Formats: sequence, structure tokens, C-alpha cells
Amino acid sequence: MTNNVNLALPLRVIVPEVAALAQQKQKLVFHVIGDSGGVHGDDIQVAVAEAMENQVKAAQGADKPAFLYHVGDVVYFNGQSELYGAQFYEPYQYYPAPIFAIPGNHDGDTRVRAGDAPDGEPSLYGFTENFCAPQPHQISAYRATMTQPYVYWTLDAPLVSIIGLYSNVEGTLDARGTFEQQRWLEQQLSDAKAKDGFIVVAMHHPPYSLDKTHGGYLDIVVALDQAMKSTGVIPHAVLSGHVHNMQRFTRRYEGREIPYVIDGRGGYANTERLIHKLQKDAQGQYPAAPVTTKSQRDPNLDLDLEYYDQESAGFLRVTITPETLTIDSFSVPFTEDFEDIVRDTVTVTRAGRLNAPAARRRGRR
Repeated sequence: MTNNVNLALPLRVIVPEVAALAQQKQKLVFHVIGDSGGVHGDDIQVAVAEAMENQVKAAQGADKPAFLYHVGDVVYFNGQSELYGAQFYEPYQYYPAPIFAIPGNHDGDTRVRAGDAPDGEPSLYGFTENFCAPQPHQISAYRATMTQPYVYWTLDAPLVSIIGLYSNVEGTLDARGTFEQQRWLEQQLSDAKAKDGFIVVAMHHPPYSLDKTHGGYLDIVVALDQAMKSTGVIPHAVLSGHVHNMQRFTRRYEGREIPYVIDGRGGYANTERLIHKLQKDAQGQYPAAPVTTKSQRDPNLDLDLEYYDQESAGFLRVTITPETLTIDSFSVPFTEDFEDIVRDTVTVTRAGRLNAPAARRRGRR
């Protein structure tokens, strides 16, 4: 729990020139990854980082990605501070933009299992030391620590508010009987609406997932739906990680269309064997996206799986203008060279309407 009142960080505080350019040109671009900690080897994590680096270097002006937003599981398996060098600073040593993050379950977990490195630190110690430092300082030679206000926080950027949640180790915002983060989320949604820009909510555990390893997290569904109901504010996109593949859903809610996108392809899974696979049907087949999903818990759920990638590593690139928010997905193969090709794309308007080219709505199987 925190007694901090202001848990927002303006982008202009970190990169004033970049924020000013985005405001002037009315365009903001940034990357998104999740589940990157290369505990099995950093070859794929580095390949993902290099692909994003090349996009930053190749772009000009406001088309240049302004930052990387990490949706959790930065360091495996218990977020130890001593592992940040090998799993974070070294793989991203050449990424030429700030890196923001929210923690995942492995960043907060302190339960040492067989084969884990010893962990004598409090939960989230490594994360807060490297991302929530009071002042930026050089733990690593490659980049300074980040000064995010807390483990759940809002990035206040031109054209968009990114509300980052901490879904703890088990996939819930608050301990039973408490509601601090829930109340904060509702306040942030109301504040973001008053800014009259796009609203993105990010958390580590996905509300919905069709993978057979984790699946979606009902507590996150309930928390987000309660916040939307109580405030009347519906985010334009919901981003998450945790599942080691990429899935894009369209949820229809209160007359709006919301992309719910999972991307946990940041490099922890460095072989196709480690990628989480989707559930198969009675005939032993993976879903042929786009396909409408069904829920026994919520018969009124209007949710379509539009696209998925369970064959490769990868990342997202988000582009925001005054009227549109576009999410592009890129795949980084395990055994082949990276091709800078958009594998899937979706655009949501300020009014909550989607535009996804039909040719790119095919699931990779």
C-alpha cells in the first residue's frame, strides 16, 4: 500500500524535447513488450531489442518511437536486483529511448523454487530500485534508473494517458477486503477522460486469454469492469503480458469496440517450445481467427479472437494521433532473420470504433 497522492509521471519530465515534438506534430509512437527476462539465454531477448532499436534509428521526427513500455516480468524468476544487469541493462544497452515498466508476477514473487537463485530481498525490491528510484542514477553503465512514482502509476503523455496497474503475483489488484488500487484506477480513469485524449490501461495478467497454460484472470476482468461501470469511462485499449504469445481480442462493451492485446513475447520464451500454445478444439485444432469466444461465466460476453502468434517472439508498436490509436504487431523468428513487416494491425478511433484490415486478421498457427 502507498500513501503517495500523485502517482502520475509526465513524459515531458523524462524527455522534454520528445514530448514537445509529439505535442507539436500531434503524433506519438512507442513500443510495447512483456515477459522479456532472458534467464534461458538472451539471444532472443537481444534480437527483439535490436529489432526495436532499428525501428527507432530508421524513423524520423515524430515517427520515431519515443519510449518502450514494458508490461511486466522484467527479471526472472524472482526479480532479484543482482540479475538486472544480465536480464535488463545489457540486452537494452543500445535501445536509444527511455524504458518504462509495470511489474509482473516474477518481479514481485519471493517464493524460491527448485533451481531458482537465492532471494533474500523483499517483494519488488529490484523493480523499485531500478524503476522507482527517487533520483536517476547509474546502477548500470548503459542507462540510468527510472523515476516512476510507484509500481502502479500513470504515464501522462501527449495525446494519451497510460494507466499502468500492478496485478501482483496472483493476478489481482488488491488484497481481499481492500480497495486502494481499485479506487486509484477509478480516479485515474476519470482524470484521463478530463484530459480529452486516448486512454490505455496496462497490466501484467491478461483479463482474457485462450492459452492453455494460464488463461485469463477473472479478478482483473471484475476490477476493470467495475471501474468502467462506476466512472462511465471506457479505455480505448487494454494491454497485458504474462502469456508467452501474442493474442488480440475485440471486446464490444457499451456500444464501443475495445482491443484487448496480450504480448508476452519479449524474450523469456527463446524457443518455440517455450511459447504458450492456445487451447485446441474437440478436433485437436487451434482456433482459426477471427473467431467468437464463449464464456460460461459471462454468457453476455461479446469477445472475438482476431489474431494470434504462437510461433515467434515479438513486440508491439503503438501510434497515436488526435483521432486514432493504432497497434501494430511484429514477429521476431527464433531461427530466421527479423523482417520489419507488420503482421497484424488494428486502429481504434476516439469514439471507440475499430478498423482492422481483413487480410491481417488471420491467426498464425
